[in-house]
Amino acid sequence: MNKSKAAARIRRSRQTRLRLTAQQATRLAVFRTNSHIYAQVISGDGSQVLASASTAEAEVRANLKNGGNKAAAELVGTRIAEKAKAAGVEVVAFDRSGYQYHGRVKALAEAARAGGLKF
Repeated sequence: MNKSKAAARIRRSRQTRLRLTAQQATRLAVFRTNSHIYAQVISGDGSQVLASASTAEAEVRANLKNGGNKAAAELVGTRIAEKAKAAGVEVVAFDRSGYQYHGRVKALAEAARAGGLKF
């Protein structure tokens, strides 16, 4: 595999997903781009998305000027926690998709924890 940053991130994410799949853990998966951040709660077998939230949603975009900052990530973290609890999910495994636990990923995780998710 080539030695690009993207390839290294995908390699890290693959290792995490294999471990979480073996545990049959419901996971909170995060994906980020420069302009948006997305979060999904995925069932333990990986067949179903139980809840999702992102800065690309119309309700979120109405409240934000920029979807690619920490404030936007906190809002998405709060929304995903509300939606997951409404779907009956309280405990998740955090799947950061190979991203460093820093900045927007960390802000989303802390907001989800404050919203009542346990991981």
